[in-house]
This record gives sequence, structure tokens and C-alpha cells, in this order.
Amino acid sequence: MKAGIFFTGTGPILLLTSYEAFDDPNLVEKLNTKGIRKYIAYEVPKEKVKEKYGKQYNIILGDLKQSDDLRVLDYDGHHVFYNFSIKDVGEPVYHES
Repeated sequence: MKAGIFFTGTGPILLLTSYEAFDDPNLVEKLNTKGIRKYIAYEVPKEKVKEKYGKQYNIILGDLKQSDDLRVLDYDGHHVFYNFSIKDVGEPVYHES
């Protein structure tokens, strides 16, 4: 299970996914169906996400299938951006259709 901040045309969103990589073709296809065709994604530590989102994290995680799935944990860009330190994010993954 991975957590990531995805910077999209409408701002950052926080996703939980069972895909192994943020550029997995199946994940890219799912995001495409949601209108997200271009993004920069950064992995964030699951522990930090759980710490920040608590019960909401557990509810969303409980609804997440163990393979090939994703859930939006937070779509309030301002909240997502300021909830995590830039020092906590991983290397960027760039995608453009």
C-alpha cells in the first residue's frame, strides 16, 4: 500500500493505492478515467498519513481492495499541501499523456 500526493491541474490530492508504482499503466488508466492526464506524484510515508488523518485513513484503507485499486483520501489542495513537510516526500514521478 502506498500513499502519495498528486499535483494535478486542479491542485494537490492525497491518494492511497495498492499499485506498486505511481506510473503503473493501470493506475495511469484509472486516473485518466477520472480526468487526470498529467501529474507529478510524490510518495509520502504511510505512518505520517495515518498520523494526520487517523480515523478517516482507517475508513478509506478498509475500503481499499488489496490489488489494483486507489482511493482519494483528501482533495482539499490547501490542506494536503500544508499537512506534509516537503522533507517527508519521496522523489517525484512525472506523468503526461
